[in-house]
Amino acid sequence: MRVPPVLPRRTAMLLAAAAGLPRVAVAQADTRPSITIAVQTIATSGTLEPMREQSNVGQRIIAGFAEGMIEIDWLDTLKQRAVLADSWRRIDDRTLELTLRKGVKFHDGSIMTAEDVAFSFSAARMDGTEADQRGLWVGTAQNAADKRPPPEARAISKAAFPGFERIEIVGEHVVRFVNRTPDVTLEARLTRNTGTIFSRRGFEAASSWLEWARAPVGSGPYRIARFRPNQDLLLESHDEHWNGRPPLKSLRFVEVPDVSARVNGLRAGDYDFACDIPPDQIEGIERDPRLHVLGGRIANHRLTIFDKTHPVLADPRVRRAMTLAVDRQAIVDSLWAGRTRIPKGLQHEFYGDMFIDDWEAPRYDPIEAKRLLKEAGYKGDAIPYQLLNNYYTNQTPSAQILVEGWRSVGLNVQIEMRENWGQILGRFPGRGICDNSNSAWFGDPVASMSAYAPGGQTWEAGQWQNPEAARAMETMQVSTDRLVRKAAFRRMLEICEREDPCYSILHQNATFTAKRKDLPWRAAQSFVMDFSRRNWGA
Repeated sequence: MRVPPVLPRRTAMLLAAAAGLPRVAVAQADTRPSITIAVQTIATSGTLEPMREQSNVGQRIIAGFAEGMIEIDWLDTLKQRAVLADSWRRIDDRTLELTLRKGVKFHDGSIMTAEDVAFSFSAARMDGTEADQRGLWVGTAQNAADKRPPPEARAISKAAFPGFERIEIVGEHVVRFVNRTPDVTLEARLTRNTGTIFSRRGFEAASSWLEWARAPVGSGPYRIARFRPNQDLLLESHDEHWNGRPPLKSLRFVEVPDVSARVNGLRAGDYDFACDIPPDQIEGIERDPRLHVLGGRIANHRLTIFDKTHPVLADPRVRRAMTLAVDRQAIVDSLWAGRTRIPKGLQHEFYGDMFIDDWEAPRYDPIEAKRLLKEAGYKGDAIPYQLLNNYYTNQTPSAQILVEGWRSVGLNVQIEMRENWGQILGRFPGRGICDNSNSAWFGDPVASMSAYAPGGQTWEAGQWQNPEAARAMETMQVSTDRLVRKAAFRRMLEICEREDPCYSILHQNATFTAKRKDLPWRAAQSFVMDFSRRNWGA
């Protein structure tokens, strides 16, 4: 038997006293980086609620704080991947059953259940008042004390989920998404940021819809710490994220409209990332060995929209002439340094077997454009072109090339500079042409073509409507026969791009982000900026 040593009396007394003292925890320093991202615009609506903020710039930030049950893998495969749903299965052509991931914690500390999914698709969040639809798409102010979503929320939800009927709660972690009509794209529709899941408790705690919309409570890797519209957005780490602690302590998006200011701030070390970089700036940025530029083509097309209610544009021959007078290759070569391309109409290869390979964008044919204008009896009347100042990369120089091409065939197009989207899409006399872009939210033609059917932005803004296009879209929405759906898609392209032009394709969009070379981040194949564990140091 081993006999323990006898301690000196003083030592024993000191140890006994220390044992009675409270333990002091030694905190480990948080060594994760905090980064700053300079962007052209943070949110066009002044809110962060996906049912209101459906812009390109909104797509960039929403993925940081909100998650859906299913998402598109924009980094790699462009396929669907499980996020807040562990699995899903089809019950029938109208019903999708999803098993939810357990233990998901929202930013307010509540645990996600089927009740939160039901709330996220409820009238309380999605179904805005019908009181005054005139403000649709134009940034109407929201009553500070009003808890109802604005009219835009109704329009966006109807466009995203046109056949939606209800959410059925099967169990605490099982739900069924039920449609009124058959829909082969139910799973894909849930990948849009309109399908993100939010905390019911967080919504109920907000005093108004506007308060909620500026700080919606999601489950993403980062939580909204501060949002100052037109200034900055601060996101902080959600350390209890279901996929582990995020790699960044915080990220701050700061609004810097001027390209040169974004680039100079990056060089000076004020910013770690600078977004929306024109290709002609890339070489100069990369002369600095600390910096490089990432990015390329994304699932979005740049185009112009025609307002066929304008007396001159009411004649489809004038609009067809305008599409033929566009030298798209000149735009791609001169402004994009060949880093993008002219697509085969409003479609993407990741549509798979719904992609129409033999389709082409309108050719550059100024002679035919002149013939059509003569046939239409065009007399040189002014056509207004409402233009934002470089909301899109290279927007203003692209417009100058367009106007010169139109002038060369005899079209009198007058640029009218505007400050915001309300001045572009508002229902006012004298609307003519405007710029736009079209995102393929998922791999099926309804993702892009729905903008030109009832519920879509262009249709609801009253710029362009065509009854046959609406019927073709309905077929695409409800048919389960692939050949029937593909024929309807072709018919929509024929109407929208040739017979009764709604838009004129310019080029596939591309986005370029300048950054510190030492930061281990990859660019996505969309506007989304992913700062999760899977895209930092992976």
